[in-house]
Amino acid sequence: MQSTSHSAQTRPLVYALQQNIRRVIVGKDEAIELMLIALICRGHVLIEDVPGVGKTTMAAALARSLQCSFKRIQFTPDVTPSDVTGFTMVNIQTGEMEFKPGAVMSQIVLADEINRTSPKTQSSLLEVMEEGQVTVDGVTHTLPRPFLVMATQNPVDFVGTYPLPEAQMDRFFLKISMGYPSVEEEMDMLERYTGQATPMQTLSPVCGADEIIAMQEQLGTVYASKEARNYVANIVAVTRTHPALQLGASPRGSIALLRAAQACALLSGRDYVLPDDIRHMALPVLSHRLILTPEARMKGASADQLLQQMIESVPVPTGRA
Repeated sequence: MQSTSHSAQTRPLVYALQQNIRRVIVGKDEAIELMLIALICRGHVLIEDVPGVGKTTMAAALARSLQCSFKRIQFTPDVTPSDVTGFTMVNIQTGEMEFKPGAVMSQIVLADEINRTSPKTQSSLLEVMEEGQVTVDGVTHTLPRPFLVMATQNPVDFVGTYPLPEAQMDRFFLKISMGYPSVEEEMDMLERYTGQATPMQTLSPVCGADEIIAMQEQLGTVYASKEARNYVANIVAVTRTHPALQLGASPRGSIALLRAAQACALLSGRDYVLPDDIRHMALPVLSHRLILTPEARMKGASADQLLQQMIESVPVPTGRA
């Protein structure tokens, strides 16, 4: 079965978003694809890499490509939870309590350098990311749709940082690493930044909130067979018994992997999941949910390497998953 009417509607829109973001970000097609998959799956993204490779720029490029409200939170140690979620205060004119929305009350939220703020402020994002709502002084405020949190962090700078706890890491749908550009990509990038206006300044929206919500609703039309679900469950189960892992992937991780595979199929023009979709999405969806044992860390093992070995050890379903 080839492209359905749903995927026929989705692919041109996703292509337009990809092309728009590529005007700013050079040579990071896989990272752009992963970011759009998270958006379609109503997930949140953690962009982790060294300074200066374009983490914040990529998040801002996506925000500018969507006709959605956008807020950036520059996390520092003095940012408080009320700065994120909002607070209530007395209106002097009316004498009534009024809710002052925080920066998170937006459709696209960039949480820049999230590991530079206190654990208390980090945890204020938990309910927001999971429930899509904010509770302040006992009153619940629903966030606008679509809602996407893109957080960035620098993994090599430990001075003045607060590592994200496991519960917070598990809230992120997937993790993206940017990496350095090749010489050719860097030359292309330098050429784009020689003019008077930067590529970001010339970026304009290519789709709106309603179109994104429509794409999100199409995700459930992608068929995932019993074999596909069993393949996901087996991959996740291996992470929970591996001797080099202190903590394996959670049930939230297995749900995220299946949904990411559905989005991958949708972007490929299919209405069914293949084993390749699951394998393709396993690393970005699961690796940040794994915690290595101290012995494995001392030996220089990485979650990505171990997870790749575990995926190879699980038998692949034959035919359509």
